[in-house]
Amino acid sequence: MICLRCGYCCKNYLVPIVNDPDKGIAEDNIIGHIGDGTPCKHLVGDKPGEYSCAIHDRPYYCETPCSEFTQVEQSNSNCRMGEYILNKLKDVS
Repeated sequence: MICLRCGYCCKNYLVPIVNDPDKGIAEDNIIGHIGDGTPCKHLVGDKPGEYSCAIHDRPYYCETPCSEFTQVEQSNSNCRMGEYILNKLKDVS
């Protein structure tokens, strides 16, 4: 799946995330991100469609739930939720 950087997942899903990026994935370094509309602490940016992840380039990122998140379509298809969110924002503008 191709993430469109809309920020929806980082703001709305209950997911385990690494607390301290320098420690990586370790049992005592995993916390739950509530997903109550507030962004994950690693979400960078302030414009939907242009967000980025502060830990995306870390070697352990491929082991995180964010990296593992997929959808039914092939892996090279755009995220359906991202397309919906960005189109919805475009319609409001």
